Amino acid sequence: MKKHISGVFSLGLLSLLLLLPLCGVAQHTAAPFILDMKMMAGSKAKISKGDKSVMQAYNKLIKEADKALKSGPFAVTNKKTAEPANDLHDYVSIAPYWFPNPNTPDGLPYIRKDGQRNPEVDNYPDKEALPKMVSCVDKLALAYYFTGKEIYAAQAVKLIRVFFLEESTRMNPNMNYAQAIKGQNDGRGAGLIESRHFVKVIDAIGLLQTSKNWTSADQSGMEQWFADFLHWMQTSKNGRDEMRAKNNHGAFYDMQRMSYAMFTKNTEVVNAIVERFKDRIDYQQDTDGSFPAELTRTIGLHYSTFVLKPFFGMASMAERLNIDLWNYVSENGKSLRTAIEFLYPYATGLSTWKWQQIKPYEHSGECVDLLKMASLKYQDPKYVDGLSRVISAETAANHMSNLVLGLDMK
Repeated sequence: MKKHISGVFSLGLLSLLLLLPLCGVAQHTAAPFILDMKMMAGSKAKISKGDKSVMQAYNKLIKEADKALKSGPFAVTNKKTAEPANDLHDYVSIAPYWFPNPNTPDGLPYIRKDGQRNPEVDNYPDKEALPKMVSCVDKLALAYYFTGKEIYAAQAVKLIRVFFLEESTRMNPNMNYAQAIKGQNDGRGAGLIESRHFVKVIDAIGLLQTSKNWTSADQSGMEQWFADFLHWMQTSKNGRDEMRAKNNHGAFYDMQRMSYAMFTKNTEVVNAIVERFKDRIDYQQDTDGSFPAELTRTIGLHYSTFVLKPFFGMASMAERLNIDLWNYVSENGKSLRTAIEFLYPYATGLSTWKWQQIKPYEHSGECVDLLKMASLKYQDPKYVDGLSRVISAETAANHMSNLVLGLDMK
């Protein structure tokens, strides 16, 4: 028997919780699921007092939000050709680690060079437009939350409407043509990793609930879009292929499903993912806390960090339902705590990485959000010390984790 998760509710009570606003009083029934609203409320109170501990990070956020006011709008329909799709509204990209075959006249089929990025990726603008849109919406929604200024909310809403809702520009709710491999396929399940950023849009929508610019039509439209996208994820060949992935892709697939299911109040899916979380920890993680599928990669330290983000994301979302996944331990002793313990010495430079890492590991950028979360969830000062090892005092003062406890999806 696996150890029980403290606070696991019956499906009936889980259903009731999902039908209620999960954070405060809101105009609509949505809320951030990964963002820690307690921390953000504390940051907001500090900002109102001009507390020096948060003002540098706050000023940086406002500077970025002001830049986002002049950015976009972004749309998948901005590309010049839909190929290999037939519809400009379909998201299209190619696999980043696949290159022309030097042994064939036409370069087909493409061959894999793990960890090396094919510059042809830049010829497919959807791959750039999607995360840019998400980054702008994220910054604008946060700026709206901290300032109450409708100018930020209005621009965030505009960007959301153009990308998801307006008939002339909206993205079709699928990833049928994501991460295609030339000469092999027009799209594949692995392409779903590129939609992971959407969880930040859902959290942003939670922050926009009190804005006069966010309408009931916007809310219902986005709920329908994500209900359709979730249906595609669970019924399409590409979606089901990604469901079966036993590396970071599978974990990101479940993190996305959990966010979209909570947003659309699909209690059956949320309940199933809580159970899948336990299964994934059991078969993806080794007893030493490592993730073997990530260790085989040519940038293994990056992927060993990256794989923890969806697991931390699911644990954060489960908290909103009073379900504790942070302290779940499988019958084989596998858990999020053992995972961060394995990563800690390598991510902070205390130990030399023993596997491949053909690119520099950005200690200051890749693991800060994970260490910040671990320091708060496990109340272990070691993780605070780890933060001081990977970012300078100046960088720390400017870092978003000073204001917001959330996840960088890079």
